[in-house]
Amino acid sequence: MQADKATITRLLKTARGQIDGILKMVEEDRYCIDISNQVMAAEAMLKKTNREIIKAHIKGCVKNAVEAGDDEKIDELLEVIEKIAK
Repeated sequence: MQADKATITRLLKTARGQIDGILKMVEEDRYCIDISNQVMAAEAMLKKTNREIIKAHIKGCVKNAVEAGDDEKIDELLEVIEKIAK
């Protein structure tokens, strides 16, 4: 993986903590909107993590593949972008 492992690990641990908190909120029958807000915060953290991974992939793997004349990484990236856009 080309992304900074420390950054990705920190972001994922934060998201995991958020999800653990959401589970506790559900168990405690907390207010639905409060739970929903926390779910959206966890989603945002995971999206941020994914952006960091994709950015590093573009700057590393894709750049190297393009320089080598290999379009496979570009096609792969386009597939990921289509999934993100859905």
